[in-house]
Amino acid sequence: MKSGQAETVETSKGIQKSGLMSRRIAILEFILRIVAFFNTIGSAILMGTTHETLPFFTQFIRFQAEYNDLPALTFFVVANAVVSGYLILSLTLAFVHIVKSKTQNSRILLIVLDVVMLGLLTAGASSAAAIVYLAHNGNNKTNWNAICQQFNSFCERISGSLIGSFIAVVLLILLILLSAIALSRRH
Repeated sequence: MKSGQAETVETSKGIQKSGLMSRRIAILEFILRIVAFFNTIGSAILMGTTHETLPFFTQFIRFQAEYNDLPALTFFVVANAVVSGYLILSLTLAFVHIVKSKTQNSRILLIVLDVVMLGLLTAGASSAAAIVYLAHNGNNKTNWNAICQQFNSFCERISGSLIGSFIAVVLLILLILLSAIALSRRH
């Protein structure tokens, strides 16, 4: 009888330890979603408000640089806005994972949606990175001159928004890995 009771105690301690670990993972996921939200919404706002005007010879002739002059930067803003909206909506399911540890189907749904959002965010950030590279370095073969020497503030802002977006990409990868770990611990 005593050995049977000892096995029951060990088993219940293992279940409690697994439940505690699952809750910690869920809390970490919740925090990472909030941080990723602020990175994506910050990147979208920073890029969306980027504008610089330079005078050319007189006051009446000016050169302007705006994010919406280039479709890749517009796609970047839209992608970051969509992902930030998703991250806010996914906080509800992430909170449910903190409260209830036996939520397997919703965790699978979050993994699938996280992967889709990761692809969208990576595509937006990568397309914008190509434009930022050309803005900084230019391309002599296609007569694309580097514009960052003239439009310094514009280039600093678009480069900063890229950094925030790529940090969010890393956070989404971590979220996917954490969800997969939490699912694997249940079986």
